[in-house]
Amino acid sequence: MPQANYNDKVNIENEKRLRKLCRDLPSFCKEFFRGIEPVTSSRTRIAYGYDLRVFFRFLEEEYPEIHSGPMKTWPVEVLDKISLTQLEEYLDYLKLYENPDNKIHTNEERGRMRKTASIRTFYRFFYRKQKIRNNTASLLEIPKKHEHAIIRLEPDEIVKLLDSVEQGDKLTASQKKYHNKTKVRDLALLTLLLGTGIRVSECVGLDITDFNFETNAMKIHRKGGNEVVLYFGDEVADALLNYLDERVMVIPKEGSENAFFLSMQKSRLSVRAVENLVKKYARTVTTLKKITPHKLRSTYGTQLYKETGDIYLVADVLGHSDVNTTRKHYAAMEDERRRMAAGKVQLREPGSN
Repeated sequence: MPQANYNDKVNIENEKRLRKLCRDLPSFCKEFFRGIEPVTSSRTRIAYGYDLRVFFRFLEEEYPEIHSGPMKTWPVEVLDKISLTQLEEYLDYLKLYENPDNKIHTNEERGRMRKTASIRTFYRFFYRKQKIRNNTASLLEIPKKHEHAIIRLEPDEIVKLLDSVEQGDKLTASQKKYHNKTKVRDLALLTLLLGTGIRVSECVGLDITDFNFETNAMKIHRKGGNEVVLYFGDEVADALLNYLDERVMVIPKEGSENAFFLSMQKSRLSVRAVENLVKKYARTVTTLKKITPHKLRSTYGTQLYKETGDIYLVADVLGHSDVNTTRKHYAAMEDERRRMAAGKVQLREPGSN
């Protein structure tokens, strides 16, 4: 299956999920999703949909007097009836709430930040459309996110991780049963993540036809939908080609014919499967760090910045739309470089006065 078809399939599934979500939301929400469609990915719209469902369920449960009748029939003017205090109470509600299935949900700082941003975007859309009189959500303060140290693998840990994949001697007895069947694939996958910094979603979306081993290049689809070409080194190429020798001998399941990375069930490898794979091998290297595919991305970004000192190059390769996002992540390293610069320029020879 061509890469475009795979991404089209993902987009179609997201669109189906969004339509299902809209059945439980006020009808005016459809106008919002239509309006942002040209400038957002299907994944982003789904995230907005889930956030809005939590928001309107909160209003329905806590403030039934806002409007009578089923939620589906609420007019857009209901947004003008919601006070800033009620919006602030919603942010507090997000810390711990229960959904209709009696499942408890919690949101840490990052989750509350995203949901606040969703509500602000939602209000801003209808305010600019002059459908509501007040943009009350613009007065909401974004929850403060406390910065944490970036978790990444050190160079010696990278070596240990790849050695662990090749040897499998630190795996559990049950894990060793399948190791010989998957180790070439696993080594190719982890080498690719560590050697390019691509996102796990970009990794599982790769097709055989996306690679050009004459130029060590691959075509990927960024999470915003943009198609870009990235390059990789010979070490990554060798690991990928070793796996490709095995991969071309496999007859995949229907729908996964061109997928580069296959599961043992011969279908396209999923994001969850890669997350579990990374966790499995990372535990053999360190139990103090929670290593995820995103942490491998941070590891690559750190290595690239140390080698080049070019924050713009790091931002471009990692696919950050705003270089300030990259700079924030690597601020500590920039500070270290500035400290090193302090003693590099000598104004007068020692003992010259």
